[in-house]
Amino acid sequence: MTAQNVQAILSTEKFQNAEQLWFWFLYSKSVQNGFITHRYTPTKRPCELLDVETLITKLYLSGKLNDEQLNVMKKFGDRRRAPHQYVWAENKAADLWRTAMSVLEKEAIKRGWIEQ
Repeated sequence: MTAQNVQAILSTEKFQNAEQLWFWFLYSKSVQNGFITHRYTPTKRPCELLDVETLITKLYLSGKLNDEQLNVMKKFGDRRRAPHQYVWAENKAADLWRTAMSVLEKEAIKRGWIEQ
């Protein structure tokens, strides 16, 4: 491993939690697909978009995430906010979100994507 590769690994910025990872993923996918014209952040992350997409797929196929959770993750991820547990209309979504983020966070920590 070269000194440049070591520096690149050391300069990557891990995510603080699963929500930050998820919002980054959705935003980066929308930039990649050309739906957003805002400036893309040059921050190096410890994973690639494909890594996150693969993880979400594995979690879904293994039954750790279900359709309802994925729908809530996408809906509120696109809004760039978590559902609020104290808003009656979002109460069920907030529970699904918390459960899904807990599953995602555990797996992302194992992979070294989230700070501990």
